[in-house]
Amino acid sequence: MTASVYLHPIALASGPQAEDGAAIRLGGSMAYASRFALVVREGAQATQRILFGARGFEDALEAIEFGLHAEAQRQWANLQKSHAPLQAGERTIRLDQPQVMGVLNVTPDSFSDGGEFLEKPDAGQAHAAQMLEAGAAIIDIGGESTRPGAAATWEGDEKDRVLPAVEYCANMGAAISVDTRRAGVLEAALEAGAHVANDVSALRYDPRMVELVANSGCPVILMHAPGAGEDLHDGGEYVDVVSEVFDFLKGARERAIVGGIAEERIMLDPGIGFGKTLADNLALINALPLFHALGSPLLLGVSRKRMIGALSNEEAAHERLGGSIALAMKGMDAGIHMLRVHDVKETVQARNVWRGLRDAALTDFAQLPAD
Repeated sequence: MTASVYLHPIALASGPQAEDGAAIRLGGSMAYASRFALVVREGAQATQRILFGARGFEDALEAIEFGLHAEAQRQWANLQKSHAPLQAGERTIRLDQPQVMGVLNVTPDSFSDGGEFLEKPDAGQAHAAQMLEAGAAIIDIGGESTRPGAAATWEGDEKDRVLPAVEYCANMGAAISVDTRRAGVLEAALEAGAHVANDVSALRYDPRMVELVANSGCPVILMHAPGAGEDLHDGGEYVDVVSEVFDFLKGARERAIVGGIAEERIMLDPGIGFGKTLADNLALINALPLFHALGSPLLLGVSRKRMIGALSNEEAAHERLGGSIALAMKGMDAGIHMLRVHDVKETVQARNVWRGLRDAALTDFAQLPAD
């Protein structure tokens, strides 16, 4: 049985000063880690777990079999890798602090807005403008419901929903991503002024997607979902959800690169809520720092998700702001680069306060008196 290795950051720090310099910056973000677990797995079984500090990687490496050294070294380098800004047309989105992506659903059965933005384009346009004014770095437009049990959308209908929204957002000068798994929709959206592909199937659903993304040069977000066909939630059974999602995203990233997509244009999303139980989602969120070891910027979409209702008396989607902010803060602590949210103004405010705390931690750490 083939062994695999995973480098988990397990102790986060407010900054390197707090650890006398013995902390690494995760993925070029504003999050730092000082302690790590090097985990070796063989199938479903963890066979080794070696704990070490930021200056102890080489010693930990010697404790595992030589055949795993190259992958462990790659992950160690990836944890410390800084990422170039996301280029969306003329807009440059820096990834050295958390950015906020605002959700604009133009579906008839959206769980968050009840289809209002599809039925009333003026309302959708006003909402997009409000999100941009509130500080959204990018607007994510979706024309197909991906909730469990939702019927598949015909490509023509999806275009009819998405393209008007792309056009009015482009007229505002917005950076635009399109949440679609269909090449025809993406191609039309890029022509209409969109900049980024957000594919919940990780380029598996439509065989044309890899070539289209590669040829267009647009950035792409690859998300984990267990289902490759119409039902994205199908097959969500895991022995160890964290390592399995990690392996999936590693493979999706590698396939994209082999297909001609530039490494620096790839962003990864663990797919919270897609074919996962509450326990699976909680495990993934607690393990978010691990995913920096994949070597790409990270997106987290937890806003108003079902798991918040499950943890808070089954609150309705529009009453999940508190839980959404709590999960966003958890993501920022883990070094997430992009937060996909419905409540932009509130999340930007939370991000700005979080950013202030991080900035202070880099400058106000008490210094010992000189000898």
